[in-house]
Amino acid sequence: MSERLSATPPGVALAPLATIADGGARNFVLQLRAGRFHGFVVRRADQVVGYVDRCPHAGVPLAQTLDDYLDPSGALIACSWHGALFTIDDGLCVGGPCVGQRLTAWPVTVVDGIVTTA
Repeated sequence: MSERLSATPPGVALAPLATIADGGARNFVLQLRAGRFHGFVVRRADQVVGYVDRCPHAGVPLAQTLDDYLDPSGALIACSWHGALFTIDDGLCVGGPCVGQRLTAWPVTVVDGIVTTA
């Protein structure tokens, strides 16, 4: 079984920005030589924010359903296991069992309309 990674190299093209709904999120699993990386990207207009897909409270992926990373309002990232809520801009937990902790940032950017690791 390959190791679960918490970072990726820069310059990996992930997907066209248009494939992620504005105000939505999408997960990505990358198989790299060193192991497998699980992350997700939240889109806001032409900007993206990425995080490692691991709750700081329990160490599990945040979404029980594929790409279901946001609360019903779309304003916060939500852990579907224990109800933790995180701000989109900086991954700070503002509600639930890990208040004050943060999601691990995953540097991503948009290059020529393609979401790319940074």
